[in-house]
Amino acid sequence: MEARELDPVVAGLFARGRGRSMRVAIEQEYVVAAADGSVVPIEDVRRAIAGSSAAPYVTFEPGGQLELSLPPSLEPVRELRAMTAVVRRLLGGITLRPIPVDPRADVPLQLTSPRYVAMQRHFDHIGPAGRRMMRRTASTQLCLDWWPGQAGLEQWRVLNAVGPYLAARFNRSERLATWLAVDPARTAFDESLLRGDDPVASYTVFAAGATAFVEGPAGHLSTLFPPVRPRGTYLEVRFLDALPPRTVQRAVDVLRRLMYDDVHRRDVLRRTPCAEGLWRAAAAGVLEQEVAA
Repeated sequence: MEARELDPVVAGLFARGRGRSMRVAIEQEYVVAAADGSVVPIEDVRRAIAGSSAAPYVTFEPGGQLELSLPPSLEPVRELRAMTAVVRRLLGGITLRPIPVDPRADVPLQLTSPRYVAMQRHFDHIGPAGRRMMRRTASTQLCLDWWPGQAGLEQWRVLNAVGPYLAARFNRSERLATWLAVDPARTAFDESLLRGDDPVASYTVFAAGATAFVEGPAGHLSTLFPPVRPRGTYLEVRFLDALPPRTVQRAVDVLRRLMYDDVHRRDVLRRTPCAEGLWRAAAAGVLEQEVAA
């Protein structure tokens, strides 16, 4: 897709908010299994939660992973625990596991809309990692308010710059390695989004370099999976494994300080190098010593 088609839509993704609110929203994915460990049809889960207080916050990933997407909050982990408990009570013997990789090798594609069928077909031309990502991985995604002005530019840069180090600190699975193998042209697990001083231009170049398999600029942009996704008024951190609540709280604390403490954010930016290969090093576990230091 041509950059000239994408540029105005990308500019909207980088609009940023008008104030300096400091909320966090959690999008928590769970691997779903029956009592005997088998795959649970999405429709069974939908029926179990229909009409409940949790229903508006539940969506699904292609392999049947359940995603609990909660609104922005000053106490996001407390709300995550409470809503997860509600869902678990409704599901009875169906289990929700906050694990990054489903150990079952035979998970089918449950969402078969044209978008997901086209996505799977595209990934199949590259290798097996696409199917594995779509059907068997789960993550904890954290959404943070995006400020206007210079502070907002710093927020974008700091999340992308420290992403490999935070992945090394919090992740303990092969999920990140799977993402790196899916389709490098549409995941940007490299330093490309930090090149230059204009993030809109850098993101447009990234988007134009990815093969389009859906219609329209907005549709195409929704099929990009960078480690940090611009969402207009907030930034979505996507590089974390699915984490248990205790670890989610630690990740929230770290990211909240990076995003909302001006002095700390600028200090981290000064001290964090932008170098090639950091995401692969994080996936391989070789950044762990630097993180500890």
